Amino acid sequence: MTPAPMTCAPTPVLSLDRVPEPAERDAVAVRLAEIACAAGVILRRYELGGCRHHLKEDGSPTSQADLAAEAQIVAALAETWPGIPVIAEETAAEAAPAALFFLVDPLDGTKDFLKGTGEYTVNIALVSGERPVAAALAAPALGRVWAAGDRAVEAPIVEGVPGAFTPVAARPVPAEGMTALVSRSHGEAADEACLAALPIGRRRGVSSALKFGLLACGEGDVYVRCGPTMEWDTAAGDHVLTQAGGRLVGPDGAPFGYGRRPGQYRNGPFAAFGDPAYAARAVLPATSPKRA
Repeated sequence: MTPAPMTCAPTPVLSLDRVPEPAERDAVAVRLAEIACAAGVILRRYELGGCRHHLKEDGSPTSQADLAAEAQIVAALAETWPGIPVIAEETAAEAAPAALFFLVDPLDGTKDFLKGTGEYTVNIALVSGERPVAAALAAPALGRVWAAGDRAVEAPIVEGVPGAFTPVAARPVPAEGMTALVSRSHGEAADEACLAALPIGRRRGVSSALKFGLLACGEGDVYVRCGPTMEWDTAAGDHVLTQAGGRLVGPDGAPFGYGRRPGQYRNGPFAAFGDPAYAARAVLPATSPKRA
């Protein structure tokens, strides 16, 4: 039987002393998708009209668009769920997590945003304990948004809001081999070593956390990243992929935990698979190389 599309439900109240129920998680995910798409409207405005930017201390770019989108997201989360901490890349990266907290990347793939490729995303995840329980991943320029609470869904973005959501599922590895989603702007020798241990049939260049959405809907099979990333880069995509039947693992073969190191929020190497049967074959270094 084909699962029914995800429909809107009243936005649940969130509390630091209570884990959201599965049905509530779907409603939270829908609201996160709405917030992500609204931030996408801001990003599109800057994308089409030009955008000033500069380099941060770690050498990564930030822009007016990042800051404007993050301000909108943080305000919307605070209005919808007051009292739930928000850890966001640009303005709240040093905040401490709680039993329930949000991880926000208002613009993942800033380099591609500035180049005009369209392959950038808005990432918002609700974390309970150390794992996401609801998330949204929007690709505004591509007109696509993924969400996941208890299950994973995708919708078109129509005039800045999500359209009808339909279920998505990661795929088994096809007979012709895996499609590896590889970064357009990052790459490590360790990435190649991990891919070499897998039955790769083709490679597809894709930027940002968009890779997680593509894995979740069966448009790719594996994404390896051994270079530096932060928790807000992966939490939303991790949850969407996991609820679609895939898996993200670190060097120990276990799923990532989030909110592990307050004030740092740096991930180690990971491999994300559409088909979880291949997760045990990931060969990852113990730590990421330092950013140059």
